[in-house]
Amino acid sequence: MRTSIGEFLRNLRMTKNQRLKDMADILEVSSAFLSAVENGKKSMPDVWVKKIQTEYGISNEQCEEMKQAAMESQNTISLNMRNVSSVNRELAVSFARQFDDMDEETSKKILSMLKNRKKGGK
Repeated sequence: MRTSIGEFLRNLRMTKNQRLKDMADILEVSSAFLSAVENGKKSMPDVWVKKIQTEYGISNEQCEEMKQAAMESQNTISLNMRNVSSVNRELAVSFARQFDDMDEETSKKILSMLKNRKKGGK
């Protein structure tokens, strides 16, 4: 199943008239690995962001789109808990424990709160 990041990478390749092997060579990976990323079987390595931006000359806006697509396509997320307050650590653990059972209404409320906070709201 193709993911958001898979679509982004494939569209970028097609725009540049590149074969899978061409992009794989630029990213210094095998064609099989790139294909697995495009098809949602592997996550995109973080080091690709800068490399793709540099090698393909994509705009900052496209780079943000790529980062968002990569994040949405991940099956797992890890958090660096070093230097995190005990309250934030407890929040992260509580959220992780309840995540699978959370109803959509609650998820939307939390997401809205976090987006408002990011925009400078209270």
